[in-house]
Amino acid sequence: MTGILLLIPIALGLGLLGLFAFFWSLKTGQFEDLDGAGLRILIDEEEDVPQP
Repeated sequence: MTGILLLIPIALGLGLLGLFAFFWSLKTGQFEDLDGAGLRILIDEEEDVPQP
């Protein structure tokens, strides 16, 4: 029984921490360009490689 009394506040605290992190990421614009990161991997950047 004492384990449950300890684990419930920990679980609620972690849930609130996750919710805070999610709202912080929305506020800072982390989800603005969802397609850009996926397409950026397909772009060849051969201009940075020196040619012999």
